[in-house]
Order: sequence, then structure tokens, then C-alpha cells
Amino acid sequence: MSKTDTSHHDERIANMTFASVYPHYITKVEKKDRTKEELHEVIEWLTGYNEEKINEIIEQKVNFKDFFNNANLNENAHLIKGVICGYRVEDITNTTTQQCRYLDKLIDELAKGRKMEKILRKP
Repeated sequence: MSKTDTSHHDERIANMTFASVYPHYITKVEKKDRTKEELHEVIEWLTGYNEEKINEIIEQKVNFKDFFNNANLNENAHLIKGVICGYRVEDITNTTTQQCRYLDKLIDELAKGRKMEKILRKP
């Protein structure tokens, strides 16, 4: 199996709820002295979802497939590159899995102390 083949977990990721992972995102960034507000800024940049919409998605237990299908993905999302969970995000062929890994990568960068303008791919 190549490192671009994510088929063994694509369905699991698609069916996972955002609400089940969100507390882990908060823990990860706050452990590294970043804030929930910064986390929301990153999520909003990638998806277009503001804090009110994020809370609605959590409350409705929306899965990642619907989370990304209904998102207004940032036109610069393709600039997110690198390895997350052992996979090079730009090479992942399943759209939902790739978008989920984009989010993981941004949160990872936030937790690692990267400057916000770099995370948000500003020129």
C-alpha cells in the first residue's frame, strides 16, 4: 500500500463526527499556549465556518464528509503541504480525507507555534 492510498481509513474519517475530534483540537493547541480563538480562526480560514456555525456543527454531530461538503474551502487550501499522520497531504487522493488532513496540518502548525500569517498561507 502506497503512502497516497488512504482507502483503508477513508470511510472511517468520513463518518467520524467533528464533535468527537474538536475537544482534542482544543487540548492540543491550548497545551502549547495557543487559544481556542486562534483554533477557530484557522478553522474559519479553511472552511468558512465562524464560531456560531462551528458550535452548530458540534451540536448536530455533523460527520467530516458533510462538514467538508458544506464548507466553503479556502481557495489557497492547496498550498497546505507536508506530512501529517505519515501521509503527504498534497498526495492524498480521497477528497474528504485530504481536507481532513489539511485541517490536521493547520492545527499541528498552530500547536507548534507557527506564526498565524504562515498558517493562513498569507503572501
